[in-house]
Amino acid sequence: MIKGISHLTFSVSDLAASIKFYRQVFEAELVYHDVRTAYFDLAGLWLALNVQTDVARQVIRQSSTHIAFAVDEAGIAAMEQRLQRLGVPLLPGRPRGAGEGASLYFADPDGHGLEVHCGSLETRLKAYEKAASNKH
Repeated sequence: MIKGISHLTFSVSDLAASIKFYRQVFEAELVYHDVRTAYFDLAGLWLALNVQTDVARQVIRQSSTHIAFAVDEAGIAAMEQRLQRLGVPLLPGRPRGAGEGASLYFADPDGHGLEVHCGSLETRLKAYEKAASNKH
């Protein structure tokens, strides 16, 4: 049945600004664009941007809804430096060293929640098991 994720699509208000963001922040390869659509190859993932100007936009700070991209420990530090250099503000998230891998949370120009994370489901479950055993 399900074989994996086919692609991610985000509605955007300014295609040129969003193309610039995804190229600079993620070094995504732009493989197609016209006046309303852009497609990227992001480490083998098809990322699509579609212009929609009739959508309310804001960063949802109280929601855990986001897309997380996998990086290694060195990738966290490099991404943090890149985000600072580009002026992309970090959002509150799990503190570093939370036992399951470091993360950085931020948003694209239209408020879509994004994360880079160097843990895995296995490291997260081990951290939860450890926390549960410390309560007893």
